[in-house]
Amino acid sequence: MARLVLVPTPIGNLGDLTARAAEVLKNAETVAAEDTRRSRQLLNHLGLDRPLVRLDAHTIPARAPALLREAGTLAFITDAGTPGISDPGAELVRLALELGLEIEALPGPTAFVPALILSGLDASRFTFEGFLPRKGRHRRERLQGIAASPATSIMYESPKRLPATLSDLGQSCGGERPAAVSREISKRFEETVRGSLKELTEQFTGTEVRGECVITVAGTDEPQDAAAAAGARLGDLAVLLADAGLEGRQLREALLLAGASRNAAYELSLTRGT
Repeated sequence: MARLVLVPTPIGNLGDLTARAAEVLKNAETVAAEDTRRSRQLLNHLGLDRPLVRLDAHTIPARAPALLREAGTLAFITDAGTPGISDPGAELVRLALELGLEIEALPGPTAFVPALILSGLDASRFTFEGFLPRKGRHRRERLQGIAASPATSIMYESPKRLPATLSDLGQSCGGERPAAVSREISKRFEETVRGSLKELTEQFTGTEVRGECVITVAGTDEPQDAAAAAGARLGDLAVLLADAGLEGRQLREALLLAGASRNAAYELSLTRGT
């Protein structure tokens, strides 16, 4: 049976690879990678001529059980960063646990930790959201959760969707909520831009953004009981307005005038205006 080692790889600067990670890759009987072409570049940089087995989110269920039953060390690497953090890895760990195998996760590079520190926001308590759902109810619920959370929230986003996500966060959290956008972490053109969600939305809208981005949003200063009370008041108001005959767009506009966020007004108009 195999010994599984999750090996973090650099998210930018190849000098971020630890000596311990290089040693594991050198001595492992099998190296599995999310993308063998990208991982080959890393092995070439280390001077390692090792065979690679492709093991990504689509092939883990079919290929991993056989690999985990082979004797020796199985080193698993993803395109960049720590396996299992918005990358394949969690399913591989689950399969290894079911087989009762020894598992080791090496410490190493991940984008959200330096982004949190560079944001200047409170780092004593935070939540990592990964990539938000792209649309629908699940996205709205996650945005509402971020808006109500007293902890700093961190999420990944692609450069093309960055302006839209910043705009949605501004609608849910309020445009004045402090935030930061970090991109190209540990690379030559690394950048962190800080400001309110409104300012960041304006800055990145209509501009070409390159590199994967990390958004960090401050937690709310509003006590949770006060936030819940405010939500209850809006719910009560929605019921009164619906009883008075308002529905659909009219109900949404009335709730917006009463101070509801766009997402809250939309949700309440669906649930109360029917």
